[in-house]
Amino acid sequence: MKLATQLHLEGRVIKAGRAEGEALVSPAPMGFLGGVDADTGIVTEKGHPLEGQCVAGKVLVFPTGKGSTVGSYVLYQLAANGLAPAAILNAESEPIVAVGAIISDIPMVDQLPIERIHTGDFVLVEGERVTVRPLLPANNRG
Repeated sequence: MKLATQLHLEGRVIKAGRAEGEALVSPAPMGFLGGVDADTGIVTEKGHPLEGQCVAGKVLVFPTGKGSTVGSYVLYQLAANGLAPAAILNAESEPIVAVGAIISDIPMVDQLPIERIHTGDFVLVEGERVTVRPLLPANNRG
């Protein structure tokens, strides 16, 4: 079995920083107010692809944010509770998640081809550089 090679991606820095961790990837936009429990880090939005998953310590990957501006404060609460994502990667950022990442000191990068990142991949974020080490070879992804 041939191992997958790592990917090197570059995007636009929304909040500079360095972080690493396991990717948790959603194909759907995320909202934090009513979508993620700030006391547990669990995605609570009914029917969301990540419903029941915990964002704490993960590199959270999703296309864009959605929902109420209070979502920024939910990200801040997650950070205060030690349950924030290690980093946030988006195809296109929007102000709610961007402000939440900035005030919570969560590294965030957008303008990335997020479809190349899969749940379980190891991700290293260093400024605008994102290195992805796939968990599975490309021919074994489902």
